[in-house]
Amino acid sequence: MLQTILPLKPTFFFIIKELRVLQGRLIIERFSDIHTQATCCELCAWRKTAEGRLAEIIVLDQFSRNMFRDSRLSFANDSMALTLAQEAVSVGADKQLTATQRSFLYMPFMHSESLKVHQIAVELYKDNGVQSTLEFELKHQQIIQQFGRYPHRNKILGRVSTPEEIAFLKHDGSSF
Repeated sequence: MLQTILPLKPTFFFIIKELRVLQGRLIIERFSDIHTQATCCELCAWRKTAEGRLAEIIVLDQFSRNMFRDSRLSFANDSMALTLAQEAVSVGADKQLTATQRSFLYMPFMHSESLKVHQIAVELYKDNGVQSTLEFELKHQQIIQQFGRYPHRNKILGRVSTPEEIAFLKHDGSSF
């Protein structure tokens, strides 16, 4: 199972919006059983290696977003993914990965709505040396600094948007 996840290229997750529905369907067809196992904490054996930890995080963080796009389920595994990413960093598993792989390992930090977590994320991305992911994290952090949450999630999560958030959401690039 693990071998089917890690060969996925980073560009697989950053495709044009028109293909996102097809991408979600592909992930559901190929990985829905693995995703269910991950959400039930049944993949803990994967954590024996840095690559296994990364694969479990990708399943929980990226696959959830693509399988359940525009649904509160897309964020349902964020806490678990962040916990696993924090654990991987604390035991140094991230240092065993390539810079591109680390960028994905750190994604749950970026997806957090905690400013403290974003402060850690900025340092991780700085140390990682991939400028594009650092810039992307800084954009995420700026939104959390401004609003304390991601306004583009409000409707999906049933939260009431403030007038400032509504104005922000009218601008291009307000969601990811």
